[in-house]
Amino acid sequence: MKVGLFFGSFNPIHTGHLIVANVVREYSDLDQVWFVVSPQNPFKKQHSLLNEIDRLRMVELAVEDNFELRACNAEFSMPKPSYTIDTLVYLQERYSQHQFSLVAGSDVLTHLHRWKNSNEILKQAQVLIYPRPNVVIEKIRPEIREHPNIKKVEAPLLEISATFIRKCIQDEVSIKYLVPDLIADYIHSRKLYL
Repeated sequence: MKVGLFFGSFNPIHTGHLIVANVVREYSDLDQVWFVVSPQNPFKKQHSLLNEIDRLRMVELAVEDNFELRACNAEFSMPKPSYTIDTLVYLQERYSQHQFSLVAGSDVLTHLHRWKNSNEILKQAQVLIYPRPNVVIEKIRPEIREHPNIKKVEAPLLEISATFIRKCIQDEVSIKYLVPDLIADYIHSRKLYL
């Protein structure tokens, strides 16, 4: 099976994540997209990050009715912060029957060279890139932009952010349509992000 790994904090998962994952799967040869919930992203601050169990549960709820999308907690048992190359190797060893690709926004290309073992990532996996606002692909380093394992995939330009959703919750503003109803219910019932 061909599996796309969509890494993120998903703090919380929102409609934009789900649309992008589904559209990328449809416009590629992927059979499934796995949302890899990162306990700690080495490039992000920890202070506003909800615990990983709640974030994973929200991803599970968001994808429970879609066989092509699934939640993945592979990084929970790995050293923190987690690095993409380590997770990729772990999943390749654990699920050797699958072929893994990465799913990432075009903004990743601006700093991919700073990732741990980025050259090894590009040797081992295809990186499916979906468009992100304000990223000019032509300004990306040519050795990254033109790498044979980097493939652009169709997806709508979406500017929904988890930061904005958390602010809405703190300001007691509705998050309807920004997240699936099940996620809004989960957040409200547990009084998360207040």
